[in-house]
Amino acid sequence: MTTVARLDAFRLGDRTVRRLGYGAMQLAGPGVFGPPKNPDEAVAVLREAVASGVNHIDTSDYYGPFVTNQLIRKALHPYADDLVIVTKIGARRGTDGSWLPALSPAELTQAVHDNLHNLGLEALEVVNLRLPGLLVPAEGSLEVPLSALAECQRKGLVHHIGLSNVTRAQIDEGRKICDIVCVQNYYNLAHRADDALIDELGRDGIAYVPFFPLGGFSPLQSSILSDVAQRARATPMQVALAWLLHRAANILLIPGTSSLAHLRDNLAVAKLDLPVDAVAALDRIGGRADAA
Repeated sequence: MTTVARLDAFRLGDRTVRRLGYGAMQLAGPGVFGPPKNPDEAVAVLREAVASGVNHIDTSDYYGPFVTNQLIRKALHPYADDLVIVTKIGARRGTDGSWLPALSPAELTQAVHDNLHNLGLEALEVVNLRLPGLLVPAEGSLEVPLSALAECQRKGLVHHIGLSNVTRAQIDEGRKICDIVCVQNYYNLAHRADDALIDELGRDGIAYVPFFPLGGFSPLQSSILSDVAQRARATPMQVALAWLLHRAANILLIPGTSSLAHLRDNLAVAKLDLPVDAVAALDRIGGRADAA
């Protein structure tokens, strides 16, 4: 049966990364706060991910806070030459684990320095400016915070800049301030508001990195998804990730886990090819206008 061809790598800034990466958020404790329940397994997950070919890790100093980046440094420093670590700034954690905005120029500049220190780097390869909101971005100018991050770039502390949880208008505004190499937004098989945006960014060579690729708080469930998974001899979650790789060549995946077994399930997605009819059926879950 004919399958849909896909590319396995994409240019992120001036580096080429494999499209299946790793998101480090789940390495911290419950609620992404405090230390992990099993620090040794957290280190083992990171080392196995890189040993298995992952060369794109997504993280942030507000995971923990600081915990995840310190684990990455412990597990992987000195880093492989081809490893790209992408971090996020724009928030901080309260003492109760709450998520608080941290978007003033002083807070953003300090966050850049904190990430450098905890990761053990002299410059950050990619830093995403994360704007407030959980699943739906809020409109509003990003000129002040993005200009502060661009100043860190001019000083050589940051090589490339991305945006996270943003609207199309904010992306357009941001691209007038500095080059944008990636956009991280809420997107998955069932939540497809950014369909047109993904294609537009792809034409300009900009990566799109979906967060909550498996549905977020409510894992994806669909009879179509289950049927395709059964035929593919894979789990529904593996198929949902594979669909994202087929969706567009500029999509980079960063599924996260603190479990070695789950990591191996995720990495197996790189070898999972979906037949054309399966991709078409999955497209209809989110109601794509061009679904066949």
